[in-house]
Amino acid sequence: MCSKTVIRRSGNYQPSIWKHEFIQSLRSEFAEEIYMRRFNQLKGEIRVIMNTIIDDPLKQLELIDMLQRLGISYHFENEIKNVLKTIYDKSYEQEHWKNNNLYATSLEFRLLRQHGFNLSQDVFNNFYSSETKSFNTQMYQDLNGMLFLYEASFLSIEGENILETAKHFTVEYLEKYMKSSKDENEVAIVRHALELPLHWRMPRLDTRWFIDIYERKVDMNPILLEFAKLDFNRVQSIHQQDLKYTSR
Repeated sequence: MCSKTVIRRSGNYQPSIWKHEFIQSLRSEFAEEIYMRRFNQLKGEIRVIMNTIIDDPLKQLELIDMLQRLGISYHFENEIKNVLKTIYDKSYEQEHWKNNNLYATSLEFRLLRQHGFNLSQDVFNNFYSSETKSFNTQMYQDLNGMLFLYEASFLSIEGENILETAKHFTVEYLEKYMKSSKDENEVAIVRHALELPLHWRMPRLDTRWFIDIYERKVDMNPILLEFAKLDFNRVQSIHQQDLKYTSR
């Protein structure tokens, strides 16, 4: 029987800069009952919003997108699943809300693909010429449509040439837009997207950045914003409690 000692490399981890006493002193007001009551109230109000737009697929998709970007979609997983299933079942019908609408088509494609629905790249045929193998430059007038097409292109699978073309087409446009636009908020959003697409980001880290961006939007929904902030701080307080427990 071999008794040879195995020498393992040390991780050389540096000691924590936080002292034990400091970690144990951490407190968060967001764990208090008053905040939990407000949290549950806002959660109920968002469910009401979801029910009021049940007949508007585009608004449903926009709300789901905002819930995801704000890091609060995990509270509404069943509702989101049911909405997307209904939209997917009608995805190949010529519905007025998305006909020749790059923004709506791209948003639908990205969210359905992201949630495991096998939607074909052919939904972009209205914007793409198979003869010239290029997209219609008239789409340059639709910044959000181009931005959403860019994000959608990163959910492609091997052999989807339309989406590969879309990626190069939108990157070229967005880079030019970023250099020429005077809208600081829009430029920040475009720059952030070009640095790394949504599909490749760590959602929780991106949430903190997006909350600040969303707060500056003219069409910001105060209910969503307040709930997102409360949820973010509530999760932080849970992490603080976990840290205190593991440092004992």
